[in-house]
Amino acid sequence: MRHRGGGAFFSIAIMLVGCLIDCLDMRMQFQKVDINHPYLEYFQYYPKELNPPQFLYVQGKLPDSAKRPKTAAIVGARRCTKYGENIAYNLAFQLAKRGVVIVSGLAFGIDSCAHRGCLDAGGTTIAVLGTPIDQIYPRSNLGLAQRILEKGAIVSEYEPGAPIYRENFLYRNRIVSGMSDIVVVVESSLHSGTHYTAARAEEQGKTIYAVPGDISRPMSEGCHYLIQTCNCNVCTGVDDLLVGLHLRPDSGKKAEKFAVDYSGCTPIQLGIIACLRTKITEPAEMAKYLDCDISVITSNITLMQIRGLIKREKGIWTLA
Repeated sequence: MRHRGGGAFFSIAIMLVGCLIDCLDMRMQFQKVDINHPYLEYFQYYPKELNPPQFLYVQGKLPDSAKRPKTAAIVGARRCTKYGENIAYNLAFQLAKRGVVIVSGLAFGIDSCAHRGCLDAGGTTIAVLGTPIDQIYPRSNLGLAQRILEKGAIVSEYEPGAPIYRENFLYRNRIVSGMSDIVVVVESSLHSGTHYTAARAEEQGKTIYAVPGDISRPMSEGCHYLIQTCNCNVCTGVDDLLVGLHLRPDSGKKAEKFAVDYSGCTPIQLGIIACLRTKITEPAEMAKYLDCDISVITSNITLMQIRGLIKREKGIWTLA
């Protein structure tokens, strides 16, 4: 019995030593990168009143600077629902399959799911910390952090050994949005810190998307608020995000530029686009689906055809 106990103690000791070695590795391998790095070029034009970072501490490797890849931030609630977890994971997975870099904050919930989805697709993801570069938080995500470093990067504007302040977790969100071409909010409560990210993204001129959810759940209130009151697009699937990134949907990693711009579309026009994506092509069917008069559909179809948003091929309306 004493031998078994000693063996168990020895196993635990070995495990703790391994964790300590991991922590030391996380502490030692970083570099200080200023905002002249091509991947961080946006911060060179960052409004000074928004306090841009002058440099970032980086572990791992930022994406190839020769050609900056499209980048999407996926953020949301820590205490998310299973629905939110699945959406965040799947959006990140599908975007990563198309060569899009995923940025998030390594927090519980939506952030972790976004990182994992990207990694499982073989993609590159970047975690922006609210803690010093040598202190991964939450500690339970140390394993996820190690996975990120295999192909992506962990960044922080706080030097090793710096004190941790609660407000830093909000403050880092300006970097999450600043590094990204689009920002996607997946589940948030009405007073979530995710709104800080959306607000900074709007100030930075980024395209913002929010995923609608169950109207009876508190975790949907934040996204619905953004959709109703802000310059925010509805995300109904990965194709919406690819359009926002000017990539052709379902084209794989060698995606071409997607010239069609859906910004400025009215709600009914966005509804028509959604219909066409789901193979509802007849105006009468669209009117029934969108619960409006057929004359509203036909007049908007004419306007959308003039703008080059849709076209008619072999008697069927399709997206341009």
